[in-house]
Amino acid sequence: MTTDEHTGMEILDQDECWRLLESEQFGRLAVSVGGRPDIFPLNYVVHESSIFVRTAEGSKLVSLAINQAAAFEIDGYDEATNEAWSVVLHGAARMIEHGPLEEIAETLPLFTWNTAPKHRFVQVQPHSVSGRRFVAEGRH
Repeated sequence: MTTDEHTGMEILDQDECWRLLESEQFGRLAVSVGGRPDIFPLNYVVHESSIFVRTAEGSKLVSLAINQAAAFEIDGYDEATNEAWSVVLHGAARMIEHGPLEEIAETLPLFTWNTAPKHRFVQVQPHSVSGRRFVAEGRH
């Protein structure tokens, strides 16, 4: 375990970051839309060290066609230990076009949480993954 000497937060190693990413199904994708940052809450699945999401046509896809730079974030809280954690992935997000990768994406346990049709897949390939864990002092 590594601890940040300035904040006292535990710095999570890569394996723990991926374990947490694989254990969750809801996160936030941050992209640049029209030159401004925007964040989209969505469900996701991890497959072969990438994040896969299902989405509809719209500003998210348009922004990714222009600029693939993206961040993906999840966080959580463990009531039993009073610990909070956060994992942030920076990488390149790309629309998945027709072909073998789309066929793989179709088989992933990735479903929409609402009734809006979402026929497009996006893959976020990481450049870096980092995380931290800390005691939620203010929760007592």
